[in-house]
Amino acid sequence: MKKVFGRSACLKDKPFRYCPGCSHGVLHRIIAETIDRFDIRDRTIGIAPVGCAVFAYDYLDIDMIEVPHGRPPAVATGMKRSRPESVIFSYQGDGDLAAIGTAEIIHAAARGENITVIFVNNGNYGMTGGQMAPTTLIGQKTTTTPSGRTVKEAGHPLKVCEMLATLDGPAYIERVSLDSPKNVIAAKKAIQKAFKNQIDGTGFSLVEALSMCPTDWCMTPVQALDWVRNRMMQYYPLGVYKDTSQKSEVKSQESEVRSQKTEDRTKN
Repeated sequence: MKKVFGRSACLKDKPFRYCPGCSHGVLHRIIAETIDRFDIRDRTIGIAPVGCAVFAYDYLDIDMIEVPHGRPPAVATGMKRSRPESVIFSYQGDGDLAAIGTAEIIHAAARGENITVIFVNNGNYGMTGGQMAPTTLIGQKTTTTPSGRTVKEAGHPLKVCEMLATLDGPAYIERVSLDSPKNVIAAKKAIQKAFKNQIDGTGFSLVEALSMCPTDWCMTPVQALDWVRNRMMQYYPLGVYKDTSQKSEVKSQESEVRSQKTEDRTKN
C-alpha cells in the first residue's frame, strides 16, 4: 500500500503535549508543511516568545530563537536585516502580540519589515492560567474576569488585523480560523502566501488564526469549537484585510516589460 500521508520533514518525531482541543498542533503542521513546500528549511528561523507559543521549538525541526515576552517583531527585524537571505517568522499568542508586544508589532508593520508573523488568537493568556487578554470578548469569563469582561472595566477587545490594515507598511493581513477542515485548508493557503510574500520580498505579512483553548475556557473541545464559530467569528470576521502583493507583482511585471523594451531599443 502506498503511503500518501505522513509527518512533515520539519516536524520532530515526538508527540504534542498541548491540551486536548488546542489548535497549536494544527498550526505547527501547517507551518512545517509550508516550509517543506518552499524547500526553505535550511534558511528558515522561527522566533517564539513566552507563552504556549514557546513550545514551538520542541516540535519544529528548524533554527528557533526564544525571546522575551512581546519582543519577536523586534528580534525578527534585526535577524532579517542582518540575514536578508533567511526566512524569518514569529509565532505569537494574543497575550504576547496584542498586549506587551503591541508597540513592537505596530512599528514593525508600519516599517513594512519583510517578515512573516503568525498570530494565534485564543482570547486569553493560555500558559499562565487563562487570564483576560486584550482579545478576550465582552462577557467572556476568565480567571481575572470571573463575572465576564466588561467595557467599563477593561475596554473593548483589540482587533489586530483591522488596526494593522490601516497602516501603509503591511503588504498582507488576513484572519483565518482553525475550527473546521475547510477553514484549516484556507488557513494553510494564507500562511503559504505570507511565507511566499517574504521569499519574494513583498514585505510585512501577518496571519491571525482564531484558535481554541478548551482548558482555560472551561469547555469541552466541542463547546470550544462552537464558541469560536458563534462568538469569536462574530467579533473577529474572517477574511483578507489588506493585500498589496498582487499590485507588487503587477508592478514587477510592468518593470520587467519596460526594461526589456529599453534593452531592445538599445540593441537596435
